[in-house]
Amino acid sequence: MAGTREPMSSVDAAWLRMETDCNLMMIAGVLILDRPIDIERLRTVLNARFLCFKRFRQRVVDEGNRVWWETDPVFHIDHHLHRIGLPGDAGEAELQQVISDLISTPLNFRRPLWQMHLVEPYGEGAALVVRIHHCIADGLALVQVLLSITDDADEQDCGEHSPLAITSLAERVLKPARGLVRQGLGLGHEVLEQSIELLRHPSHLVELARQGIAAGSELAHLSLLPADPHALKHALSGRKHVAWSAPLDLDRVKATAHALAGTVNDVLLASVAGALRGHLLESEAQVSEDIHVAVPFNLRPREQPVSELGNQFGLVVVPLPVGLDDPGARFQAVQEAMRNIKNSAQPQATFGLLTILGYGPAVLEQTALEFLASKTSLVVTNVPGPGQARFLAGARILQPMAWVPQSGGIGLGLSILSYDGTVQFGIVADKSVVSDIEKVVHDVLIQFETLAQSITPASKPARRRRSKPGRKASK
Repeated sequence: MAGTREPMSSVDAAWLRMETDCNLMMIAGVLILDRPIDIERLRTVLNARFLCFKRFRQRVVDEGNRVWWETDPVFHIDHHLHRIGLPGDAGEAELQQVISDLISTPLNFRRPLWQMHLVEPYGEGAALVVRIHHCIADGLALVQVLLSITDDADEQDCGEHSPLAITSLAERVLKPARGLVRQGLGLGHEVLEQSIELLRHPSHLVELARQGIAAGSELAHLSLLPADPHALKHALSGRKHVAWSAPLDLDRVKATAHALAGTVNDVLLASVAGALRGHLLESEAQVSEDIHVAVPFNLRPREQPVSELGNQFGLVVVPLPVGLDDPGARFQAVQEAMRNIKNSAQPQATFGLLTILGYGPAVLEQTALEFLASKTSLVVTNVPGPGQARFLAGARILQPMAWVPQSGGIGLGLSILSYDGTVQFGIVADKSVVSDIEKVVHDVLIQFETLAQSITPASKPARRRRSKPGRKASK
């Protein structure tokens, strides 16, 4: 028996239809916990705080030209919450393998499109692996939802919260994170605040028309970009693997950005560029040209908590100067690229394109998706998390990590996540694109150290050129 239906928005439908056998459109994450947790307590928390969002009780009905959200008439949380046992001596490699297997496995479209797996034991505690389909919401919204199931102390109960109470909780939790957004870790609102205000006030129709012309120009500019070099483009296998780095001290990253007269984001993207340059050189690929990355930009009002799920973001295409050997020159090139993007209408243009495509036939959407994907080699996302430690069902969250999905023929994604005074990098890649992802993600830390050292005159000669570090040096 079918449940209650409501139409899916065109943008959410666009993300739904981007899914292919080789690129599953799911946002995945893990919460590493300092102690085992009682699954009944976790179930109580999820029933009270997670399932109050109706999307997590609804399945997708795709009728071709129209897509619906439909209440699952036989919904039960046990269809979505599972346990996985690991050997007592299992470590990071074994947990990464579990996550890699899950992230390569499609969600069940007969059910609401999310699953959680409690992995235990892991170290002295456990790990909770979360998978949620991109059509339900974008990454920033889902981070807020997941934060709403956590507490700021381990002794708090798991009592029921209304959706209003949950959004209020998320608002309080993310208040420190918004400070990070303003300082450059998150990108969206610095770029979009003026244009969002234009959309709120109909009296600004003339300026809105001008913005429309600018958005059209940005789409034309994107269409004229040459296809990215094929060094990171291979036929996808559909088998993903994941890894994450050791954390960086956020205050040190800020200090480095300040010393270089740039932003935190400039520093982090320059470090990513250096690591990718090293990977390409070791793969004997050409590094004379820039490669381009797709970076999501949040389009929600800055102070608005998430009360309704859905996708509200645009994408910008950022050149990464992998052809530059000097860390300082790479940083300056990234800084200039980001400065140019802050004066562009790319996020509005791509959001509008997704909206239009969501109304159109699937074949048109697929053609446009493949065209845009040809312009970029990877996806990079940065999500500001809480500035203090959080607790889930009585256990302290030691380390959160999330991985961004890729679309079209893109097989590489890199995530930047802040938490409790640290910044961490996560990587997901199709096995045909990058085989040694742990080395790549740890090389990002090596490149940060190189950049940080470059601001000290005495260290410049020793750190000017990239060495070939082993994994031990990057820990």
